[in-house]
Amino acid sequence: VQLEASGGGLVQAGGSLRLSCAASGRTFSSYVMGWFRQAPGKEREFVASIYWNRGRLYYADALKDRFVISGDNAKNTVYLQMHSLKPGDTAVYYCAAGLAIGTPLRSQYEYQYWGRGTLVTVSS
Repeated sequence: VQLEASGGGLVQAGGSLRLSCAASGRTFSSYVMGWFRQAPGKEREFVASIYWNRGRLYYADALKDRFVISGDNAKNTVYLQMHSLKPGDTAVYYCAAGLAIGTPLRSQYEYQYWGRGTLVTVSS
């Protein structure tokens, strides 16, 4: 199983960025795909998750007005569109896959597979 995140980079505050996570190696229809982020010196935190086969979307409350998660089943790819970025959004963003159990999977410990992360830096 491989998850490859991409799309990170340097962006000015107020800008937008779209991250992609390409999944391969198995069928992910029974999985939840999630995005997490980890800023320097901080714990990894939940950003958003999506159920492949039901289209359910979940967000961290503080980010739901600016971030949008979506998925393309045909491409086995999940996206995270980020708007109105702030310096506080600077972090390494990780995508992950966890077996669907009917909950949003907001904890990193509920995910079995992880990508290597992509760095997002927001300048002021």
